[in-house]
Amino acid sequence: MPEMPEVETTRRSFADRIAGARVERLLMGAPLRWPLGREPAELVGATVGDTVRRGKYLWLPLQLPAEPAGGLLMHLGMSGSLAFLPAPAREAGKHDHFELHTSLGVLRLTDPRRFGAVVWSPAIDAGMAAKLLATLGHEPFDEALTPALFHAELQRRRAPIKAALLAGDIIVGAGNIYACEALFEARIDPRTPADRISRPRAARLLAAVRDVLSRALALGGSTLRDFRDAHGMDGQFQLQARVYGREGQPCPNCGAPVRRIVQAQRSTFYCAVCQKR
Repeated sequence: MPEMPEVETTRRSFADRIAGARVERLLMGAPLRWPLGREPAELVGATVGDTVRRGKYLWLPLQLPAEPAGGLLMHLGMSGSLAFLPAPAREAGKHDHFELHTSLGVLRLTDPRRFGAVVWSPAIDAGMAAKLLATLGHEPFDEALTPALFHAELQRRRAPIKAALLAGDIIVGAGNIYACEALFEARIDPRTPADRISRPRAARLLAAVRDVLSRALALGGSTLRDFRDAHGMDGQFQLQARVYGREGQPCPNCGAPVRRIVQAQRSTFYCAVCQKR
């Protein structure tokens, strides 16, 4: 599933190229997770604004000539990817479920599993967009998310710390790969109850999450199966993972074999020697 680094990489790969474009037509394929929310023809003539990200969602502002500003909230789902093309190199295929044709190019969503979404809202803080974004936690690089606040949020969770990171209601962006890597960097056992994390360990974990996500962004995210950015490029972070996907291989710190367990139906990789409860 594309996580925050992949979504942000996607945003960076097309946002400046589509800003200021005029919408010429919008084509929808097979139904996605939710309906668009208005007739595609009604968006013709809109001007595209500056695309922003919130969690794993992208907000594409559209200014219509005779209406207040609105926009499209997009989610890549489990296997989706966005491509921005000067002109389509091919006709839309069976897995291409959204095409926004503009004066500067075509934004195309390809999603084999159709868990993605493209939804109209009158504003990012109104309508369906507000509903979908309401439960999201802090952005990882938000200065308001201090170590003290992060620790206080953890104190209200009894779930294992790995699950607390994945939930996304404390901090967004720490998907499965990145949570495993951050917990390894912070030397915290993924099974540790969140409310048992001390202040110093919470500060260390927050710093590790930010470090891991920064490195992932620099490497274009991770590609395990389907992810490509809007240029069609793979992410490279998975090639530098220290524990994720390395079951049985030596820990890069101590040499003990990396272990794999299943938490909430997700694989967790960790070092039982380096990471303590």
